[in-house]
Amino acid sequence: MDKFDRAIVEATQGGLPLVSQPYHVLAEKLATTPEIVMQRMTAMLEKGIIRRMGAVPNHYALGYRANGMTVWDVLNEHVDALGEKIGALDFVTHCYRRPRRLPEWRYNLFAMVHGRDREEVEAKAARIAEMLQPHCRACAILYSTRILKKTGLRI
Repeated sequence: MDKFDRAIVEATQGGLPLVSQPYHVLAEKLATTPEIVMQRMTAMLEKGIIRRMGAVPNHYALGYRANGMTVWDVLNEHVDALGEKIGALDFVTHCYRRPRRLPEWRYNLFAMVHGRDREEVEAKAARIAEMLQPHCRACAILYSTRILKKTGLRI
């Protein structure tokens, strides 16, 4: 990543300008053209320097007040394939494989679920449980109690 790419990242890490032509605003700020900004951002995506560009809605503002990290004890030989399926569900916002920390922590698959209330989160967790059978031995839901940070990495 060169100095110009870094300047683009710094200018966009808090989000794109909420205007009809955000790349024009960035180009003006960076003293270049919108086409160059778009080309450089596309190249950074292709190289993996940035992973994605997209809207990040505030789920609290949309009425989703229950946030549950569902944790699953899935047989190791099935966790990758099942994790791919769970991660593809439209209501799962994050899905991870994590190492077990036996004997205290047996869970190796994590999937974040949001709902308007806990009942909705539990219904979604039940759908995940159906998909994981017969390869899941235990599960739990860890509910958020407060927001500590709502931003990504900043450089």
